[in-house]
Amino acid sequence: MDFPRALRERRTRRHLSQLDLALRAGTTQRHLSFIESGRSVPGRNMVVRLAESLELSLRERNELLLAAGYAPAYPESPLDDPVLAPVRTAIGHILRGHLPYPALVVDRGGDLIAANTAFDLITEGAAPELVGPGTNIYRLALHPDGLAPRIHNLAEWARHILARLGHLEELRAELTGYVPQLDPSAGLLGFAVPLLLQSSYGELRLMTTVTTFATAVDVTLAELKLEAFLPADAATAEALSAATGPTGASATADQAPGNM
Repeated sequence: MDFPRALRERRTRRHLSQLDLALRAGTTQRHLSFIESGRSVPGRNMVVRLAESLELSLRERNELLLAAGYAPAYPESPLDDPVLAPVRTAIGHILRGHLPYPALVVDRGGDLIAANTAFDLITEGAAPELVGPGTNIYRLALHPDGLAPRIHNLAEWARHILARLGHLEELRAELTGYVPQLDPSAGLLGFAVPLLLQSSYGELRLMTTVTTFATAVDVTLAELKLEAFLPADAATAEALSAATGPTGASATADQAPGNM
């Protein structure tokens, strides 16, 4: 990778001028101009400061360091690495603590790492090959053998899913082919796009939240996302509680790499 070009592309992508980035990184516009033109070779600390000032992901920071000829600064540990054992334990606690509402953890590409038992109500009726650890939740959501036939507001929900796939061009192209050209319907909550999903307990109206490890210094950990579903009305809350049953509070999360 050409470092000057890589730096310039990331700066322009964030709509920052050279002066803006220079001020953030504690350098001068002249020096930054020389770096972007290849007339000046930045030291490792300068590359790190520029990457932080651009608010790049840890993966992109490593890529920028490599492009400049330096070793990556951030480790990328397998999820089953002993060093991440406390993380796996914490994720298990969070998934169980969210019961009776569904929750799951996915990696950068949307592949399922773990889910709690309440997620079974979301996936009921889906083809077995689309469900379980290692499968892709975005494909599960929009595939005709997945959730799509049960989603009442498929047009809105599909747009919500596809908007999250900017860094996954091949997957986005595949899933776009599954989505019919439907006109968006009325009836949104006004502040979020709900998932209107038919289930064996009636229609579920669900909102979603996404949580990340904001202070992570490991690439794998930084790219994990915890997606939690919340009821958008009392009927959905009652249905989820009924589906999980009286033992829901003590139910365990599904197994994930590393015996989570």
